[in-house]
Amino acid sequence: MLGQILFPLARRFVSGHTVEEAISAVRKLNELRMTATLDVLGEIVAEKTTAEAAVANYLGTLDAIRESDIRANLSLKLTQMGLDINRGFCLSNLARICERAAAFQCFVRIDMEGSEYTQPTLDLFYELYRSNKNVGIVVQAYLHRSQEDTRQLIDAGARVRLCKGAYKEPRTIALQEMPEIRRNFKKIAQPLLLNGHYPAIATHDDELISWVKSFTASHGIGKEKFEFQMLYGVRPGTQRKLAAEGYNMRVYVPYGTHWLPYFYRRLRERRENVTFVLKNLFKV
Repeated sequence: MLGQILFPLARRFVSGHTVEEAISAVRKLNELRMTATLDVLGEIVAEKTTAEAAVANYLGTLDAIRESDIRANLSLKLTQMGLDINRGFCLSNLARICERAAAFQCFVRIDMEGSEYTQPTLDLFYELYRSNKNVGIVVQAYLHRSQEDTRQLIDAGARVRLCKGAYKEPRTIALQEMPEIRRNFKKIAQPLLLNGHYPAIATHDDELISWVKSFTASHGIGKEKFEFQMLYGVRPGTQRKLAAEGYNMRVYVPYGTHWLPYFYRRLRERRENVTFVLKNLFKV
């Protein structure tokens, strides 16, 4: 019953239940000169069979990307791969996906979750990155540690997605106010844009988008050197505008039957997310 009530709202932000629906959504984005990253919804699994099913879904998604010839890569969460069950099990699952993706010349992004997973995620990323260069990572600008993490990732040559961060975190480890989060975002973005390996700037914030455009233009950083990223269904007009201006624009496209936990978690994690969803329903 709850799902029937919420799905019309969630449907704007979730491409559908099936990979076929996700592929159709990506085709439309590609026609508008945008690329995508596909995410099979699911996280924090407690059973190996559930993680194995997620792996199978990702392998099937890779097959669908190749067969449909869409321009898309993958994003996934380590808790969906079984990180809470067993680290070695999780690493093995992730390696299977990355190896299949490499054979298809497809890139895999490891999403960042709550702060209790930050170091385990980075450790596992670095271990995998030694043998799989088609894998990238995410840095959350509101964490105090992120400037140093970014420096190390740049030195390693890793591809980094920079976002603000959406989880509720204590003041001891994370910035709380939006002005200071924006300032830290810019501090982290500068070295990424100057010295990083094709960074992804993930934001819907007008101030940050304008700043990135101004900073890259003033420093002679070509539009082909980085990409903007936004969520499916959020500010589609801005997405189209950036693509029309010649910027690389990638849209994060989630799909799957586990849309309700995904949608609910986005609203529950931080009060600002509720305002964000309501405000952006009518913002272009």
